[in-house]
Amino acid sequence: MPIAPKLVILDRDGVINQDSDRYVKSLDEWIPYPSAIEAIARLSGAGWTVAVATNQSGIARGYFDEAVLDGIHTRLNALVEEAGGRIEQIVYCPHGPDDDCRCRKPKPGLLETIRDRLGLADLERSWMVGDSLRDLQAGEALGCRSVLVRTGKGADTEAKGEGLAKARVFDDLSAFVTWLIETDHAASDKDTQASTAGLS
Repeated sequence: MPIAPKLVILDRDGVINQDSDRYVKSLDEWIPYPSAIEAIARLSGAGWTVAVATNQSGIARGYFDEAVLDGIHTRLNALVEEAGGRIEQIVYCPHGPDDDCRCRKPKPGLLETIRDRLGLADLERSWMVGDSLRDLQAGEALGCRSVLVRTGKGADTEAKGEGLAKARVFDDLSAFVTWLIETDHAASDKDTQASTAGLS
């Protein structure tokens, strides 16, 4: 398998769009953060592959069906593409908490699916971005670097302070993306300088 590309995996509700304790049950209830759409486009423009991994137990609970979910994700993809970006994969778990599936975060099944579909050997150079502890746990189980955003349930997750020892914390997805791109550019410049020095 090839070396992993630069990959960022995003939770959906609370990271890309507003979350709801009553579930996001329709396209009308799906309200994206404009800064998150723009941030995904910036990631794409900077050479990062973007994927989404989301628990959607509302399907198992009968609040909406997979056709509704597909409509939401079609809209998400369209907004990102209009902004000049691309989401490579969107994977979701339709099961409830008592279904004992492998895909519901904090289990790593969704991320394993992304890894396998992209033909990657591992996810150890990747980032997992979420607003809940279970997002981070799913990523860390496969070696992802973890990021907590304070949008959605993120501020409450941060206040609890549990399981965040390995996580970086940012106000929102846009703030993380700004930091990541700047850090990546700085590392690339350092590598270029080192290579040039070696040739002199």
